[in-house]
Amino acid sequence: MTAMQKKDVNPVAHLTRSDIERLGEELDAVRARIVESRGAKDAAYIRGVIKGQRYLEMGSRALLLFSKKKPAFVVGTVGLAAAKILENMEIGHNVMHGQWDWMRDPRIHSSTWEWDNASPSDLWKHSHNELHHTYTNVIGRDNDLGYGIMRVDEDQKWVPFYLGQPAWNFINACFFEYGIAAYDLELGKYLRGRKDKAVFQRDSRKVLHKIREQFTKDYVAHPLLAALTGSGKQTIKANFIANLTRNLWTHSVIMCGHFPSGVETFTKKSIVGESRGDWYLRQMLGSANISGSKAMHVATGNLSYQIEHHLFPDLPSNRYEEISKDVQDICERYGLSYVTGSLPRQVASAWWTIIRLSLPNDFAAKLERKPQNVTDLVQRQVQPKAA
Repeated sequence: MTAMQKKDVNPVAHLTRSDIERLGEELDAVRARIVESRGAKDAAYIRGVIKGQRYLEMGSRALLLFSKKKPAFVVGTVGLAAAKILENMEIGHNVMHGQWDWMRDPRIHSSTWEWDNASPSDLWKHSHNELHHTYTNVIGRDNDLGYGIMRVDEDQKWVPFYLGQPAWNFINACFFEYGIAAYDLELGKYLRGRKDKAVFQRDSRKVLHKIREQFTKDYVAHPLLAALTGSGKQTIKANFIANLTRNLWTHSVIMCGHFPSGVETFTKKSIVGESRGDWYLRQMLGSANISGSKAMHVATGNLSYQIEHHLFPDLPSNRYEEISKDVQDICERYGLSYVTGSLPRQVASAWWTIIRLSLPNDFAAKLERKPQNVTDLVQRQVQPKAA
């Protein structure tokens, strides 16, 4: 396996083929232990989160019926934003990964869940579960890496278009659910003539139907109810702020998982003949974590444990903290970095990567000598012990 990013030292050169296969066996054992221990406590966790999210959303929307009064507007908006984040991150994303399918509960199953988002669940599961998680950080195979609008590696040819990628990234962050809908629709692939027209038209109808449903709920139905109390305009504003907040938060969390300094990208050739151990290794090197409180982990859908999520995307998210201890131990023993850091540092590092790679390599190299205050924002890496 060869990391695509230009490195003075190959981060896996010290591993033999037997080392990699043994690493894979150890991670398989971690997975087996969690699968065997899933039970009532895990089921109670997800049911409790879903119940809490629904009460939070209902209570917030009830307050917004009286949002003509400023306290109701502020509390209702904050509550609705939190409810949307919780539904998308800890519930929708993880349920659609099949993390709770073992419960055999048709109400909490990857085949039936539809989330509060502009992208239809079936299209999202194809682009995210089947493509992104299979080809994590493989340039040209993992379209989540830059979403087709950004340069994410020095080896990618620079063109003037990339000068605007900080702006494209910010706009994408603000309207992230619609960007993901277009991405799941494979709009870029269709425009390049690589997607069947009939399939594209079918998928377009699904996306437009879902967007219409979401728009009607947030900007027609609930505002009309609130209009009875004279709070219609305030409710429209509250829904817009809640959606914007959810989009910015989700985008930031996802960026922190794959864009900070220390995260590797890979060539298509590097995955030819890839073994289970190789795949595990790529997930570990191609992901980064966020450190923080329990509340922060829940708000990120436990994607703050992005390394663990990419190793075991279908294991219950509430177990990632437990798994992280095993993964850190494995990284240390096999001489691999475990990239992690606080949310502000990871966000700053991810944005720095995007800004730096918007420039030609010669200019980007000069930016590597950053001023101290910028250096302080870059996340730490848990370094392995010397062999």
